[in-house]
Amino acid sequence: LTHRLSPSPNHGERRDGARPRFVVIHYTAMASCAAAEARLRDPAFEVSAHWLIGRDGEVISLVPEERRAWHAGAGEWRGCRDINSASIGIELDNDGRSAFPGAQIAALEAVLRGIRTRWQIGADGVIGHADMAYLRKSDPGPLFPWGRLHKAGLAVAPPPVIPARGRPLSLAEVIGRLCRFGYRRPEGADESRAMLIAVKDRFLPFWRDAPLLPERGADEPHLVELSGLALALGGAPRPGD
Repeated sequence: LTHRLSPSPNHGERRDGARPRFVVIHYTAMASCAAAEARLRDPAFEVSAHWLIGRDGEVISLVPEERRAWHAGAGEWRGCRDINSASIGIELDNDGRSAFPGAQIAALEAVLRGIRTRWQIGADGVIGHADMAYLRKSDPGPLFPWGRLHKAGLAVAPPPVIPARGRPLSLAEVIGRLCRFGYRRPEGADESRAMLIAVKDRFLPFWRDAPLLPERGADEPHLVELSGLALALGGAPRPGD
């Protein structure tokens, strides 16, 4: 992989002997790649990532992968709360409102293939920042092409399945299966809403303007969609569920 070295001082030892088992994808939400690179290398800001990828496909190495970069912040995925120690962070030059150019995604695919080979990370270990921090983050956002990564075998974005006998799951069942996939279990309605926004942005971006939560019961068509997605991600109902 052709890349440019631009070392950042913002990193440390991975804690408790942790090894990378996740990849977290971010967008920079900054005006330019140069501005993001400067920020990620500035010790005053105490933020970094392992990789930064420009809109033109330039790949910039900031922190060695064996080191703990400071990209994820507070959050949780599959029970892990120190995501920085357990992950590799990739920043994409994007303002949070624009599509991701093909050259940038092609470069991302090359970076992901290398990371997954080096650290034996499965496709289900490639997540967005919003997946592990849905209460405070939205990146890489609904414009990110998860479907393309899924087709390349580099991430998980399965199509929804139809619930057995057409019966939607309850909202509690939906949330339970999404948590089985990896999301932190929400506490209360506001956190549930925040989690489902992150799920919807990643897996159902075409459905962005539809109602988010069922308000009237199991006849809501969007609950059927959520049920299918939850089953695809978190497994079919088990006896007693």
